Order: sequence, then C-alpha cells, then structure tokens
Amino acid sequence: MPVPETLYATYAVVLTAPIPDPGELAYDEVAARTRPPLRDLVLGMLGSPMVTLDQRPAGEFPPLPADLLAAYGASPAELAALDTASHILAVRAAYRPGHPPAHEWAARTVAGAVAAARSAPVIDVFTPQILAHDHLTRSLPEPDGAVRLTDWMLLPHTSGPHGFWFATKGLARFGLLELQTENVPPALVVPWGRLLNGLARRVLDLWQERLPAGEQPLVVDLPETVSVGLQDIAAAQGTDEPLRREVAVRLRLDTPGEPGAPAEPDTPGEAGEPVLTVLPAGDGPDRLESLCAVLFGAQDGRR
Repeated sequence: MPVPETLYATYAVVLTAPIPDPGELAYDEVAARTRPPLRDLVLGMLGSPMVTLDQRPAGEFPPLPADLLAAYGASPAELAALDTASHILAVRAAYRPGHPPAHEWAARTVAGAVAAARSAPVIDVFTPQILAHDHLTRSLPEPDGAVRLTDWMLLPHTSGPHGFWFATKGLARFGLLELQTENVPPALVVPWGRLLNGLARRVLDLWQERLPAGEQPLVVDLPETVSVGLQDIAAAQGTDEPLRREVAVRLRLDTPGEPGAPAEPDTPGEAGEPVLTVLPAGDGPDRLESLCAVLFGAQDGRR
C-alpha cells in the first residue's frame, strides 16, 4: 500500500460572532484545558506552520453538508444552529503518517478548546460529523497515548438486495485504506460490526508498526490474512478482554468501479477510492456466520 507523504485534519468551529484573536484564544484555552503530554504537543504545533487557524465570515466557506451531517447523527436542532453562524474558524493541521497521529490530535484539541470557550459547535470535516463536547473530550488521547478507535471512526451500513454493505469511515485519517464488506446477512449486522471494529484496530496497529518514527517508506506491505480477536474488539472500544479467541480474515485490495471490483451501494463515501474488502480466510458456505459463531459463540454470533 502506498504511504501518503502528509496527512491533514480539518475541524470547523461554528461561531455566532468573530473571535478577535483566534490564535491567542486557542493557546490560552489549550494550556488551561489540556493535560500533558498532549498539551505540550499541541502547543508546540500551534507555534509552527503545522497548525493553521482560518477565521472568515461563514459565507466565504463552502456550505456545510447538512445532508451528510444528518446522515451521521446531527439533530434538526443542531442543523438549525448552523444556520445562525456568522463566522467559521477552520482549524487545520498537517503531519506525517505514523504514530502519534499528531495532525488529528492537535486539530481536534484546538477546535474543542476554542469551541468550549465560546459554547460553539465543532464539526469534524472528515466524517463529516458534529462532535458533542463530551464526545470530543473523551476521544482525546490519555497520558499514555491510548485512544478509543471507535471515537475516531464510524461504521455505516446500508441494506442491499443480497444483504448489508459495511464500510469504515475514519481509517483514512491515519493514511490507511478503509475496510468494507458486502452482503452481510441481516442477522449478523451487530456481530459483524463488532468484528470490523476489532479488525480496524488490528490493521491500524499493523500499519503504524510499519511506519517507525523518523522514517517515511514509499509503500507498506500488509499481510493478506489477518487475525482479529475479542481483545482487538475490546481495544477498539477502550476496554480490556481476557479471552484470546480469534478468527482469520482475508483482505483484498479493490477499487470500486474498476472491472471485476465489487459494486459499491449508493451511500456517502469517496467514489473510486481504493478499499480493503474483508473476506473469510477460507472458502465455503455461510462463512460469515461461521466466523461470528466461532468468535462470539453460537448465540451472540447471530445477533
């Protein structure tokens, strides 16, 4: 897989009045609200070209995607509040791929601190999604750098004639391709969603392990067959799991729209972007059911 040279994060703070000095407010609020070592990382980036703050009248920015915001959970009241915005502060950050994902940590921290000081909504432009203040704060890394991947990734699913289509929305933040699965039976929507959350955690770990600090390879090789277990699912949600039960899945590189590639349903996403299709490691009927039954047990694997 190719490694992007630079990754970017953008968050929008929706304001009812302009901030006289956004940079000064951001520095003061991050210093007051953020614990080290995240505070030191963010303040250091604030003083560099890696973080930019761009405040303009709302009409000078492209319209906010109300339909996608609604699809990803925005309430009518939240959408109505966006219409009253006089200005928008765009918080942007750039950083190389690898760990830590400083572009995301810095941009989200700055946007959250400024928004808290002004009681303003924050929009994660990548998703796009309106982030509640408690959600945003909870998603930031602990002092040891731990985060819950489910706070940085969505897992929308869409019904089709042969089952449900799942696709992650968030792994591209880290330079990784998104995961997808087609034709998931309705009875497996919950367990397969859990499995994909754990697989996303495992694949992200593999990706970041192959991007050591100070090095920038042009490509990274990921294994075609990957194990995913209960511990990966727990890690994605920021919890612990003592059982080490695992199953194996196969990853196939696809580009939707190319000859021979699976057809992508009509759902929000980047058309034509390469994805990693998740398949059973072995052949045979009812393989998704078998994987869920082995991982979660016969009863939990069907609901």
